[in-house]
Amino acid sequence: MRLAGKCALVTGASRGIGRGIAEAFGHEGARVAVNYFRSGDAASEVVATIRAGGQEAFAVQADVSEEADVARMVETTVARFGQIDILVANAGVLDQARLVEMAVADWDQMIRTNLRAPFLCARAVLPGMLARLSGRIIFVASQLGQKGAPELVHYSAAKAGIIGMTRALAREVAPHITVNAIAPGPIETDMVASITPEWKAMKMAELPLGRFGTVAEVAPTAVFLASADGAYYTGQTLGPNGGDVML
Repeated sequence: MRLAGKCALVTGASRGIGRGIAEAFGHEGARVAVNYFRSGDAASEVVATIRAGGQEAFAVQADVSEEADVARMVETTVARFGQIDILVANAGVLDQARLVEMAVADWDQMIRTNLRAPFLCARAVLPGMLARLSGRIIFVASQLGQKGAPELVHYSAAKAGIIGMTRALAREVAPHITVNAIAPGPIETDMVASITPEWKAMKMAELPLGRFGTVAEVAPTAVFLASADGAYYTGQTLGPNGGDVML
């Protein structure tokens, strides 16, 4: 129970990596606020799983790219749990387009969801963490923010922004609050399922481990960073990526 007594907010937690992290946090003893945008039934399943393990959880709807929604989500979580010890800013979107053909609206939506939203969430939880001189912020980035990829310029740019934000914010809120990022490689989720078979085949051929990862291979990194084991990590980007990026 490495997170016993801790209260966590995980965005985009109704599916994929967010769901895996929320359930892993509950397994480790945390109380978990399960954020979702549209998938209320799926979020309820995550809550039920955590409660079945003996921990408290509830679902909270919010569009995390909207400032008012984020404020309401954080206020609701604090009212329920008393405080937020751990933020995992995971919610994101993924689509493909060549830059020369990319609509400005598609670029804006990618930056709004994948970069503006983590900023809004971090800004909303920080006052409480600063007042307590304690807290963990974990951003979910991507290895594509480190190396880039064709047809994913907008996604790569947003994720690179998260990595830069991680480093800067870690210095800004040290020494009492840690800020780290996780940069997964391609993971078998429904979000990745939307990518074309040709792109996935190209990606698979590049991976030293020869396969996409699973959510269960990413969630332990979040548990580590949120727990006492990760107390000396800040400003870091950890990469469960199958060797796609080697630092």
